[in-house]
Amino acid sequence: MIRLTVLLITLGVSAGIFGQEAPRTGLLSRRYHEGEKLTYRMKGVNESWRYVIQATGIVKKDVAGKYIEEYAWSNLTSNGAPFNLPPGSLEFRQILSLDPDQRPSIPNLAVVHPMLIGPITDMLTFYADLWLATRTGQLTRAGDHVYQKLGVPASWADGNNVIIGEDSIDFDITLKDVDGSNQVATLLIRHVPPAQPAVKLPAAWMREPVADTPNNWVEVTKQGDKYVAAIGKQTFDVQMRVSLVEGKILSGTIENPVKAKERDCNDAALTNCGDPRPHAILRQIEISLDR
Repeated sequence: MIRLTVLLITLGVSAGIFGQEAPRTGLLSRRYHEGEKLTYRMKGVNESWRYVIQATGIVKKDVAGKYIEEYAWSNLTSNGAPFNLPPGSLEFRQILSLDPDQRPSIPNLAVVHPMLIGPITDMLTFYADLWLATRTGQLTRAGDHVYQKLGVPASWADGNNVIIGEDSIDFDITLKDVDGSNQVATLLIRHVPPAQPAVKLPAAWMREPVADTPNNWVEVTKQGDKYVAAIGKQTFDVQMRVSLVEGKILSGTIENPVKAKERDCNDAALTNCGDPRPHAILRQIEISLDR
């Protein structure tokens, strides 16, 4: 759920703060060719789960004449063993686009196998972050930097198992390198804690920072008649190599750590709780384009 909440924030900021007219051309602009085929290999480590999967795409035009990339997911290996995705997941098509007029959107994840949710939303994170970086119109030379304050919380609480689930981030975007000889740009998009995160902290003990910044991640889950409450710091580092010729993603990585502490509590107010214990989460994702 960590991955999806950051993604939701990404889409929210792209639709709002960067809602102004997008630049038509620029260093990172995508240059589409209808019929172009793309195949990405994705490798992921999500705590104890390791997987490899393939996304096979083709460039098309939608009914409005805008360019899209349509991806099918296949060849999943889960913890070293091949996994046969059900027909509905194999037939699912993920629509992505770097067209500045095509806002990123989360597809209907209810129709796919749970093992596909992580790859689908991580792929969307790569595209949404590049879309966002391109729309700033401020990244033209190596070292160019944009810091976008946001801070508003995003929630993944369902009211049943997850009573509270929120995180709060700002965007720190840097054009790290422009390699003219190889026609490749390197981008770093860091999702970082705001100076004053806006997450809901229902108990006083949650206000003490777990790491070196104010806490920007909180989750309270119901376990029978008890509660597990966790608080901490979450960040995302998304790095990409982008073609300067066509604007497509050549490779990318996501590093998503959470440093938290959690307590078992006997009451919904989280005042009658046991001793805190450390809880560290780390997700690492890699994609590469077959060339």
